[in-house]
Amino acid sequence: MHITPAASTKPDYAMLARQVASILEGERDLVANASQFSAFIYDTIAELNWAGFYLTRPNKQGDGQELLVGPFQGKVACARIPFGRGVCGAAAAQRKTMLVPDVHAFPGHIACDSASNAEIVIPLIKDGAVLGVFDIDSPTLNRFSEEDQSGLEALVQAFLDATDF
Repeated sequence: MHITPAASTKPDYAMLARQVASILEGERDLVANASQFSAFIYDTIAELNWAGFYLTRPNKQGDGQELLVGPFQGKVACARIPFGRGVCGAAAAQRKTMLVPDVHAFPGHIACDSASNAEIVIPLIKDGAVLGVFDIDSPTLNRFSEEDQSGLEALVQAFLDATDF
Protein backbone atom coordinates (compact mmCIF):
# COMPACT_ATOMS: atom_id res chain seq x y z
CA MET A 1 0.00 0.00 0.00
CA HIS A 2 1.23 3.48 -0.87
CA ILE A 3 1.31 6.12 1.85
CA THR A 4 2.04 9.66 0.71
CA PRO A 5 4.59 11.39 2.94
CA ALA A 6 3.87 14.89 4.19
CA ALA A 7 4.66 17.62 1.68
CA SER A 8 8.09 19.13 2.19
CA THR A 9 10.23 21.91 0.76
CA LYS A 10 13.25 19.63 1.36
CA PRO A 11 11.96 16.20 0.27
CA ASP A 12 13.87 12.96 0.68
CA TYR A 13 14.27 12.22 -3.02
CA ALA A 14 15.62 8.70 -2.44
CA MET A 15 12.44 7.85 -0.53
CA LEU A 16 10.29 9.53 -3.19
CA ALA A 17 12.01 7.43 -5.86
CA ARG A 18 11.03 4.26 -4.00
CA GLN A 19 7.47 5.56 -3.72
CA VAL A 20 7.31 6.39 -7.45
CA ALA A 21 8.56 2.91 -8.33
CA SER A 22 5.85 1.42 -6.12
CA ILE A 23 3.08 3.61 -7.56
CA LEU A 24 4.01 2.87 -11.19
CA GLU A 25 4.84 -0.82 -10.73
CA GLY A 26 2.85 -3.05 -13.06
CA GLU A 27 1.33 -0.20 -15.09
CA ARG A 28 2.85 1.11 -18.33
CA ASP A 29 0.00 3.27 -19.71
CA LEU A 30 1.04 6.88 -20.37
CA VAL A 31 -2.15 8.55 -19.15
CA ALA A 32 -2.40 6.44 -16.00
CA ASN A 33 1.26 6.88 -15.06
CA ALA A 34 1.37 10.59 -15.91
CA SER A 35 -1.76 11.18 -13.82
CA GLN A 36 -0.39 9.26 -10.85
CA PHE A 37 3.04 10.89 -11.12
CA SER A 38 1.59 14.42 -11.29
CA ALA A 39 -0.63 13.83 -8.27
CA PHE A 40 2.26 12.30 -6.31
CA ILE A 41 4.60 15.23 -6.97
CA TYR A 42 1.88 17.78 -6.23
CA ASP A 43 1.11 16.10 -2.89
CA THR A 44 4.67 15.45 -1.69
CA ILE A 45 6.55 18.61 -2.64
CA ALA A 46 5.45 21.75 -0.79
CA GLU A 47 4.80 25.24 -2.15
CA LEU A 48 3.57 24.16 -5.60
CA ASN A 49 0.66 25.53 -7.56
CA TRP A 50 1.05 23.32 -10.66
CA ALA A 51 2.69 19.99 -11.51
CA GLY A 52 2.14 18.18 -14.75
CA PHE A 53 2.96 17.18 -18.26
CA TYR A 54 3.05 18.79 -21.65
CA LEU A 55 3.37 16.19 -24.42
CA THR A 56 4.96 16.67 -27.83
CA ARG A 57 2.52 16.78 -30.72
CA PRO A 58 2.64 18.07 -34.31
CA ASN A 59 1.68 21.74 -34.41
CA LYS A 60 -1.57 22.83 -36.04
CA GLN A 61 0.26 24.10 -39.13
CA GLY A 62 1.88 20.70 -39.62
CA ASP A 63 5.36 22.18 -40.01
CA GLY A 64 6.82 21.49 -36.56
CA GLN A 65 6.13 20.42 -33.02
CA GLU A 66 4.46 21.95 -30.02
CA LEU A 67 3.61 20.92 -26.48
CA LEU A 68 0.02 19.95 -25.65
CA VAL A 69 -1.14 19.94 -22.02
CA GLY A 70 -1.42 16.46 -20.53
CA PRO A 71 -2.24 15.09 -17.07
CA PHE A 72 -1.60 17.63 -14.30
CA GLN A 73 -2.58 18.91 -10.87
CA GLY A 74 -3.35 22.59 -10.35
CA LYS A 75 -5.28 25.38 -12.03
CA VAL A 76 -6.33 25.39 -15.67
CA ALA A 77 -3.24 25.77 -17.86
CA CYS A 78 -2.22 26.92 -21.31
CA ALA A 79 -3.29 24.23 -23.79
CA ARG A 80 -0.53 24.55 -26.40
CA ILE A 81 3.03 25.86 -26.17
CA PRO A 82 5.32 26.14 -29.22
CA PHE A 83 8.77 24.58 -28.96
CA GLY A 84 11.19 27.36 -28.00
CA ARG A 85 8.55 29.57 -26.32
CA GLY A 86 8.38 30.10 -22.57
CA VAL A 87 10.13 27.91 -20.03
CA CYS A 88 8.44 24.70 -21.20
CA GLY A 89 9.13 25.36 -24.86
CA ALA A 90 12.75 26.28 -24.08
CA ALA A 91 13.29 23.04 -22.14
CA ALA A 92 11.86 21.03 -25.04
CA ALA A 93 13.82 22.87 -27.74
CA GLN A 94 17.10 22.91 -25.80
CA ARG A 95 16.61 19.37 -24.48
CA LYS A 96 17.69 20.38 -20.98
CA THR A 97 16.19 21.12 -17.60
CA MET A 98 15.28 24.74 -17.03
CA LEU A 99 15.48 25.85 -13.38
CA VAL A 100 14.04 29.37 -13.19
CA PRO A 101 14.16 31.19 -9.82
CA ASP A 102 12.01 34.10 -11.09
CA VAL A 103 9.82 33.42 -14.12
CA HIS A 104 9.11 37.13 -14.56
CA ALA A 105 12.78 37.61 -15.48
CA PHE A 106 12.70 34.77 -18.05
CA PRO A 107 12.56 36.12 -21.64
CA GLY A 108 9.33 35.06 -23.30
CA HIS A 109 7.76 33.61 -20.15
CA ILE A 110 4.15 32.50 -20.68
CA ALA A 111 2.01 33.46 -17.68
CA CYS A 112 -0.60 30.69 -17.59
CA ASP A 113 -1.07 31.45 -13.87
CA SER A 114 -0.07 34.91 -12.65
CA ALA A 115 0.55 33.44 -9.17
CA SER A 116 3.52 31.41 -10.44
CA ASN A 117 6.91 32.92 -9.58
CA ALA A 118 9.41 30.04 -9.92
CA GLU A 119 9.48 27.06 -12.25
CA ILE A 120 11.41 23.93 -13.07
CA VAL A 121 10.84 22.08 -16.35
CA ILE A 122 12.41 18.72 -17.14
CA PRO A 123 12.36 17.43 -20.73
CA LEU A 124 11.09 13.89 -21.33
CA ILE A 125 13.72 12.32 -23.56
CA LYS A 126 13.49 8.67 -24.53
CA ASP A 127 15.42 6.94 -27.31
CA GLY A 128 16.72 10.35 -28.41
CA ALA A 129 13.26 11.88 -28.91
CA VAL A 130 11.73 14.74 -26.90
CA LEU A 131 8.37 13.30 -25.86
CA GLY A 132 7.33 16.30 -23.81
CA VAL A 133 8.20 18.01 -20.53
CA PHE A 134 7.33 17.72 -16.85
CA ASP A 135 6.58 21.20 -15.51
CA ILE A 136 6.39 22.34 -11.89
CA ASP A 137 5.39 25.87 -10.84
CA SER A 138 5.60 27.54 -7.45
CA PRO A 139 4.22 30.80 -6.09
CA THR A 140 7.48 31.15 -4.11
CA LEU A 141 10.43 32.93 -5.74
CA ASN A 142 13.65 30.87 -5.75
CA ARG A 143 11.64 27.78 -4.74
CA PHE A 144 13.76 25.17 -6.57
CA SER A 145 17.39 24.30 -5.86
CA GLU A 146 20.01 22.26 -7.67
CA GLU A 147 19.18 19.46 -5.19
CA ASP A 148 15.55 19.65 -6.31
CA GLN A 149 16.68 19.55 -9.93
CA SER A 150 18.78 16.44 -9.42
CA GLY A 151 16.08 14.69 -7.40
CA LEU A 152 13.29 15.58 -9.80
CA GLU A 153 15.33 14.52 -12.83
CA ALA A 154 15.78 11.09 -11.19
CA LEU A 155 12.04 10.83 -10.52
CA VAL A 156 11.22 11.80 -14.11
CA GLN A 157 13.66 9.16 -15.34
CA ALA A 158 11.88 6.56 -13.20
CA PHE A 159 8.60 7.69 -14.79
CA LEU A 160 10.09 7.36 -18.28
CA ASP A 161 11.48 3.90 -17.53
CA ALA A 162 8.07 2.72 -16.26
CA THR A 163 5.95 4.18 -19.07
CA ASP A 164 5.16 3.32 -22.68
CA PHE A 165 4.77 6.24 -25.07
